[in-house]
Amino acid sequence: MSRFTKEEILQIADDQDVKFIRLQFTDLFGTIKNVEIPRSQLEKALDNKIMFDGSSIEGFVRIEESDMYLYPDLDTWLIMPWSFEEGKIARLICDVYMPDGTPFSGDPRGILKRVLKEAEEMGFTAFNVGPEPEFFLFKTNADGEATLDLNDQGGYFDLAPVDLGENCRRDIVLTLEEMGFEIEASHHEVAPGQHEIDFKYANAVTTADNIQTFKLVVKSVARKHNLHATFMPKPLHGINGSGMHCHLSLFRGKENAFYNEKDPLGLSETAYQFMSGLLAHARNFAAITNPTVNSYKRLVPGYEAPVYVAWSSKNRSPMIRIPAARGLSTRLEVRNPDPSTNPYLALAVLLKAGLDGIKNKMTPPKSTDRN
Repeated sequence: MSRFTKEEILQIADDQDVKFIRLQFTDLFGTIKNVEIPRSQLEKALDNKIMFDGSSIEGFVRIEESDMYLYPDLDTWLIMPWSFEEGKIARLICDVYMPDGTPFSGDPRGILKRVLKEAEEMGFTAFNVGPEPEFFLFKTNADGEATLDLNDQGGYFDLAPVDLGENCRRDIVLTLEEMGFEIEASHHEVAPGQHEIDFKYANAVTTADNIQTFKLVVKSVARKHNLHATFMPKPLHGINGSGMHCHLSLFRGKENAFYNEKDPLGLSETAYQFMSGLLAHARNFAAITNPTVNSYKRLVPGYEAPVYVAWSSKNRSPMIRIPAARGLSTRLEVRNPDPSTNPYLALAVLLKAGLDGIKNKMTPPKSTDRN
């Protein structure tokens, strides 16, 4: 059941003095794009009648087949916490469709939905993901341009006066909470100028939507503090890079499909098979989860980033770790993704690899319990 109906959105827009609406989608490289419409065009948008030129978007279509349509997901209706003098700005995340009414096969959000459909056909009712996106804060110059100077020299779990990003981070948290995020924790990370804000897990599509919203908020709030936020995996040599560890779990109804109380590690056969699929396909899906040259400057020894295709229930250095929680909280932590990835495609390939492990009844190698 949808959170909002078309009629409710139209009424809320009037009641809240919404003047503009961003129709948001994501290109192949994970960049947020949007078509902004005035309130007068909102009903047309909700009827899936807003067209755009897909040939100008990276990874979409050729110039001779450029017309595409934006189909808003009504569940993503959100009034942004910032506004301008004349009124408020709202946002709808959209799926991309072709003129004949079929989903565009290259829409990253649609790709994730197709893999989720495959999981559903295998009997799984939910694929939940909890991300841990990290980022750096750099100082800006008098013109507002980014410099190479980090905003502080703090370290892991430091606080003010060493952590000079504390106020910015708090404003990010407050903004996210105003937008409906459930923030679990925020803290200074290991490297100078590096930060992490963790938000509650959700189903895969919602999590990918949240990651995109998170990036937008972090960059926008940082700019208000005269700082530049970057999600580059390794902006500077010689310090830890930024990852985006992903905690994954599959459910059948109300039961966590990864849990088995009789197993020594509390893991089910499904969990071992899913993990085996991740390990088997890791070198292939790294092109998606770690998509830039800079991504591989993070994946080097000595900086707490995984460099081996391995797993462990204790050790944090392999690609996959099994967190201690069990029961409904049983999950796999995949540690190689970084925040430069397209979140829709990243979650799609992680799920696809895991499902392949289940289909082919793969078994994992022995765990690696040393660094």
